[in-house]
Amino acid sequence: MAGERDARTAALVVGPDDVVSGWSESGRLLLGWTARDVVGRPVTDLLAAPPPLGFPQSSGSGPDPPVLIPLRHRDGSTVDALVSAHPLFGADGRALGHAVTVQRWERRPVITDLAFEQSPFALGVYDPELRFLWINASSSRVIAHSEEQVLGKKYREVLPEFDRSLFPERDDKPYTDQLAEVARTGEPARLITVFRPLGSNYANAWATSIWPVRDAEGRVRAVANWGFDMSAEYWARQRLLMLNEASRGIGRTLDVIGTAQELARTSVPRFVDFVTVDLFDEVLRGEEPPHSPAPASGEAVTLSRAAQHGAKHDTDRAPGHPMPVSHAPGSVATRCMATGRSTVQLAAEPGPGGEWAFGPGLAADPAHWPPGNPLIDESLAADGLTGRITVPLRARGALLGVVAFSRSDRPEAFTADDLILAEELTAKAAVAIDNARRYSRERTTALTLQRSLLLQQLPSQEALEAASRYLPAGTGAEVGGDWFDVIPLSGARVALVVGDVVGHGLHASASMGRLRTAVRTLADVDLPPDELLTHLDDLVIHLASDLQPAGRFQPTGEFGATCLYTVYDPVSRRFTMASAGHPLPLIISPDGTRTPATAQPGPPLGIGGLPFEATELELPEGSLLALFTDGLVGSRERDVDQGITELLRILNHAVPSLEGLCDTVLDAILPERRTDDAALLLARTHALDPQHVADWDVVPDPAEVPRTRKFALDQLETWGLEEASFVTELVVSELVTNAIRYGEPPIRLRLIRDSSLICEVSDASNTAPHLRRARAFDEGGRGLLLVAQLTQGWGTRHTADGKTIWCAQALSGSDQEWTTPAAG
Repeated sequence: MAGERDARTAALVVGPDDVVSGWSESGRLLLGWTARDVVGRPVTDLLAAPPPLGFPQSSGSGPDPPVLIPLRHRDGSTVDALVSAHPLFGADGRALGHAVTVQRWERRPVITDLAFEQSPFALGVYDPELRFLWINASSSRVIAHSEEQVLGKKYREVLPEFDRSLFPERDDKPYTDQLAEVARTGEPARLITVFRPLGSNYANAWATSIWPVRDAEGRVRAVANWGFDMSAEYWARQRLLMLNEASRGIGRTLDVIGTAQELARTSVPRFVDFVTVDLFDEVLRGEEPPHSPAPASGEAVTLSRAAQHGAKHDTDRAPGHPMPVSHAPGSVATRCMATGRSTVQLAAEPGPGGEWAFGPGLAADPAHWPPGNPLIDESLAADGLTGRITVPLRARGALLGVVAFSRSDRPEAFTADDLILAEELTAKAAVAIDNARRYSRERTTALTLQRSLLLQQLPSQEALEAASRYLPAGTGAEVGGDWFDVIPLSGARVALVVGDVVGHGLHASASMGRLRTAVRTLADVDLPPDELLTHLDDLVIHLASDLQPAGRFQPTGEFGATCLYTVYDPVSRRFTMASAGHPLPLIISPDGTRTPATAQPGPPLGIGGLPFEATELELPEGSLLALFTDGLVGSRERDVDQGITELLRILNHAVPSLEGLCDTVLDAILPERRTDDAALLLARTHALDPQHVADWDVVPDPAEVPRTRKFALDQLETWGLEEASFVTELVVSELVTNAIRYGEPPIRLRLIRDSSLICEVSDASNTAPHLRRARAFDEGGRGLLLVAQLTQGWGTRHTADGKTIWCAQALSGSDQEWTTPAAG
């Protein structure tokens, strides 16, 4: 019995009188009846229930459609079967009855055929040449062709739109080529296919599988595929991917215009075809946005187009060149800024039932439109657009501008999900733009403070020729604390200083100003370089303790610095330097020889307890000095030592212009994206003509004062400076008398003819005189007051052998004579 019921199909012949005239062995296996039992009997004896009316048809040339009919088994049971009747004709065309096929309902291929035919997935079978062999009803609906219309036709003929990629920029292989590849190789494939059906305005996404159909010998006899529409899920995933990409791409630079351009470029072409970003001028300048919450919708609003980008042509606005844009009263952009709500404009009406759908046969948009959206605006078509989404750009409650997302090349209409995506992209960009605005404001403030604290103009002095450059870090970094200074000292000397404060921002700029002021104050005391750095180190330690937070959780910035302090004496051509953790200067002789600075750098300022050492060198006149901060020579691509080697290579003593040499160095050595400030100070030394320096050893006897005055007056006559004789005589008399009376031998007088006439009296005592105001009947106390009143300036500097008291008288420019370095 089990073997009988394993039969799937039976065949019989029924005459015109509905009597069975032929019976197959498969009929016996299926229903248990033998040919002797059935032939000659009415076919209705095999039926467990009456057949449908009109079955089988008595005429017609084609087969009847299968009908489900219950049949009687010989054992009395009922067998459900699909019965098909095929008309039979004789040679003369006379009807001979029907050939009837009986297929058991519960077994293949009956149930599988119906399952495939009624499947909600699109199914199809094609021969190796990609001719249609079979498609189910779902596939017919998708391709808008019936099975009868496509059977025997090639895939490319029926569906030419599948013979090209919707996104050629992704190098997607056309779906037809994918089918052919499976037919050729016999390897199955699974893929997601995005295509726009012929005549449709929408791009659909389908999850598809393609596999080969093999015969018993394993040969590929056909190719089958199935697919289901996953457009909603696919486009939702694309939106998430775009938001993720926007999170990485928008806000990478702390630049307002750069961030606006990042928003525009992120949205094109995956989301829209054209984007514009308009901002208030205050935002571009780093200032606070307008104080009013929003402009009235009936007023025109003038903004600046910070960025625009299109799919066809790169139309980015160049950074720093925004274009004024006026939005008319009552325009969509003006209303959006006034109400704070986004607006969607569409150039087409919604589909049947008022629903916006992804494409033919797809579910309606799962999101819901907010009130007032979308607007049908036929004027968009005149501009070549299919839709536009306008979103106000707001951050932290402030209105910064407005963004417009437009579609022109792609015909699909915006959906409510697209509006959500546009608002999310705009919100991310708004926060980034506001951060950039705030950073720009703080950086501008810090830079203004720093430039106000830096040396604005090199002071007038004759000891050396100097040129300098200071460049703050790039826009992606905060302002640092680099500084440099040129300080005229007594005795025609000059101090060259360069330093770097730890950290960035306002804190570093303010700390730099403190240190620069402290260095100038200590330089006025005329301390040697090592002693000056020692005092400066103590100052930094005190400042650091002053910055400690009063409260437990109050933040504070770290405070430390490096500094290089050098002094050049044009009379002796001696160059003295001391370093507090700062790179040593580079020295190039007039003949091009690189003179190494062999000084031992001390610890950075703020460490405390460690000494600083001063090193003294004698330089040929016309030597080139280069002082710099580590921001000039150090970068992410190279360490400081490599940068110093490169700087030495670039420095060329033969270049006549130090200003031009500064520019050459910066252009050659600085990277495009700097992360630290850079300061450079170049100097070419001069030497004072020995004929313009006069020395006189003074015997510690008051009787020597007249002889010393005579020596000074004779020297002035030799120099042709007789007009300075009266003041010089008084000054020499007072300073020499004080040295003899209060100092210790040896005593020495030196006159220097510089831009001013300098008079110096040195002795071996470390006691320093001080200025005091004598009373009416005091016999002394008026000497230094007289010197201070008659000269341009005076002071005391301590030396290793004692002290020097000096004063200076102004001279006209024609009286100055300096030697000039040899050419080249």
